[in-house]
Amino acid sequence: MRVIAKKTLREFWKKHADSEEQLKTWYKEASKAKWTNPPDIKKEYAKASILKGGRAVFNICGNKYRLVTDINYKRQWAFIRFIGTHDDYDMIDANTI
Repeated sequence: MRVIAKKTLREFWKKHADSEEQLKTWYKEASKAKWTNPPDIKKEYAKASILKGGRAVFNICGNKYRLVTDINYKRQWAFIRFIGTHDDYDMIDANTI
C-alpha cells in the first residue's frame, strides 16, 4: 500500500505525542501491506471498522484517536482522510470526509 500522506500523521503526532509510536507503526505496517479487500484489513486489525466505498477506520492508542482512510485496493493506495480524537471523530461523517 502506498500511504498518502505521512505528513498528516506527522503533524498530528506533533500535537499528540502519545500517538507518535502507534502512528509510525501503523504507517510502517500499512506501507508493507497488500490489502486486496476489507477482510485483509480485518485479519491484521480486528477492531478496524470497515465502511462503504473503501473507507476503513483504525483505532489508535486504544481508541483514543481515530484514523480514517480511503483505500483503493486495485491501485494499492491508502489516503488518509482524517486523524483526530475520538470526540472529533464523533463530529464528522467518516463516509464523506
